[in-house]
Amino acid sequence: MGHHKNQAEVNLTARTEFVLLGFSDITNSQMFLFVIFFLVYLIIVLGNGIIILITIIDQSLQTPMYFFLGNFSFLEICYVSVTLPRMLKNLWTRERNISLLACATQMSFVLMLGNVECLLLTVMAYDRYVAICNPLHYPLVMNQKFCLQLVAACWLIGVPAEIGQTSQIFSLSFCGSNQINHFFCDIPPMLKLACGNTFLNELLVFLAAVVFVMLPFLLVLGSYSKIISTILKLPSAAGRAKAFSTCSSHIIVVTLFFGSGMIAYLRPKSKDSSKADKFLSLFYTIVTPMFNPMIYTLRNKDVMIALRKLLP
Repeated sequence: MGHHKNQAEVNLTARTEFVLLGFSDITNSQMFLFVIFFLVYLIIVLGNGIIILITIIDQSLQTPMYFFLGNFSFLEICYVSVTLPRMLKNLWTRERNISLLACATQMSFVLMLGNVECLLLTVMAYDRYVAICNPLHYPLVMNQKFCLQLVAACWLIGVPAEIGQTSQIFSLSFCGSNQINHFFCDIPPMLKLACGNTFLNELLVFLAAVVFVMLPFLLVLGSYSKIISTILKLPSAAGRAKAFSTCSSHIIVVTLFFGSGMIAYLRPKSKDSSKADKFLSLFYTIVTPMFNPMIYTLRNKDVMIALRKLLP
């Protein structure tokens, strides 16, 4: 009787509460990881915050390219704030419980912001395409109204799809273990805890990854193939160097974000893929937001000049 009661309690807990294992397997390094991730979080917030500030106050950066960059930096701060503070709390307190509602909320925000980031990176590639391949039409095409519409479209397309995706995942029954072998509530580790056949769910996840990750990546790839072809035809070496410098930062960010995202969501899953999933997730949720300010500042003369004006 007591055994059945305990089993019922376990099943109830599994349906209303989960445990984020995170990096609990590295038992002797919890404080060390806390310090590292705390510093990373500070770098992300301060670095991207500075980019937002200079793109707003510096008149020389009042262009579509830097408007999109400012929006991208804001998105990066939001994106990392969905996962890192919870991870820091878990590392500090060693209490890793998360309610079903909090887990669903975290997943929906991670997926929504991830979708918006994919779409915004595509928009940024389109901006560079128009600037380099159709420079005479650039001021007419990329006017303020159209830029605002593009950013709004990224949010309006990216958000609703993932609310539906999250609802569909959390409509499943969860039984047995309630331990999520990840540092945030992501789809692959959640599906491993679900009861019954999850083939349809996995198919929908794959289709969403194709639409919001693979398709934008192919559009970015197409844009940059045209851009590189146009740059190589420029008569002066100085012109080619300047054109490449404005695009190289974006290419690095795209490679880091899309590369890790596609491998994480589109590769075949196995029972032993949890460690690889965590490692890949670190890239698109933490590493890219951290390197974004460094890549765009160190490789961009305009941003460096604006920073010197800002700093005494």
